[in-house]
Amino acid sequence: MIIRQESLTAKMTLKDLASTSPLPTANLVLVFGSVKRFGESKLTNILKERYPTAQIIGCSTSGEITASGVFDDSLQITAIMWEKTIQRVTHTKMTGMQNSFETAVGLARQLQSDSLKAVLVYSDGLNVNGSELLEGFKSVFGEIPVMGGMAGDGFGFSKTVQLFNDTVSTGLVIAVGLYGENLVATTGVGRGWKPYGPPRKVTKSEKNVVMELDGKPALPLYNLYIGAHSAKDLPGSGLKFPFAIIEEGKRDIEKIRTLLAIDPKNNSLTFAGNVDEGETVRFCQATHDRLVEGAGDAAHLVANNANVNQSGLAICVSCVGRKGVMAELVADEVKLVQQILGNQTAITGFYSYGEFAPRPDTNDSVLHNQTMTIGYLSEDLLA
Repeated sequence: MIIRQESLTAKMTLKDLASTSPLPTANLVLVFGSVKRFGESKLTNILKERYPTAQIIGCSTSGEITASGVFDDSLQITAIMWEKTIQRVTHTKMTGMQNSFETAVGLARQLQSDSLKAVLVYSDGLNVNGSELLEGFKSVFGEIPVMGGMAGDGFGFSKTVQLFNDTVSTGLVIAVGLYGENLVATTGVGRGWKPYGPPRKVTKSEKNVVMELDGKPALPLYNLYIGAHSAKDLPGSGLKFPFAIIEEGKRDIEKIRTLLAIDPKNNSLTFAGNVDEGETVRFCQATHDRLVEGAGDAAHLVANNANVNQSGLAICVSCVGRKGVMAELVADEVKLVQQILGNQTAITGFYSYGEFAPRPDTNDSVLHNQTMTIGYLSEDLLA
């Protein structure tokens, strides 16, 4: 596995790329940047000229992750040449959020194979139900790990775009199947959020919309917990107060859900993933230090399950809500990941509207919110 990276800061243009491609024989190229950068008219042509044999995919972000830190309005290009791994790349355009499950099933059937080892998925961040999408992939793939995330748009929540070769569009779901015994693929997930207040039972919900908690209207109860000062800035302030879904019969967090919208008329809360009736939830809050430690937990999970002393790539997908809490210190979580995985591990990724990865120590791929996820890829050429 050979990896080469190119980087343009917000002040640099496409003309600032080196005159020659660092890896013209690449099979796969990952591109992460802002909506504005993907709007540059010559982008797809220049990428194809630099990487003529590659499948080129990517998405807009709420911040780009690199080994050098976290950037806004930059363009991060990671070229990969597989030495023994086989890849297949497919995509589709969503016809509606309600078809998220069926969309994933259709893509998964195109990639399904006995030799499938891992799947990368990058989707629109606003027109897809991430929970349903993952359920669709799992219905076909079973325990094959799905890693990736939902495109971002800064803190705008108005438009996200995806890149598939010469197409830049909204509403795309892109999936990459990786095959063969030589591929090393593992994931890490870390949080850092601390639940507070009593557990609440979800007594009325429909997919990602919660109407009642403990038989009471959800929005007034949520406002009570976060306080009047934060309540007046909803839904934006909700990034700092996600829900923790608690494992049945335990106090451990199963997954976290980020607030996307409120409906004062119906007193409901809309989250970035499904919150099912009957589930137990608690309110969450976090500090900078706990979030950084959570990112470290994700990196340690990777290091415990792969030989990170060889060349590899860590694709970090972290939540825009974490960026909101850590603000100008957000790069601290990436620095800790690099420290744990070592300089021989290349790093790319982005801040997202939802993260795809198996839950820690399981093969159960789910939509995460408010989480640092790491999809680690390398090749064992002796396997």
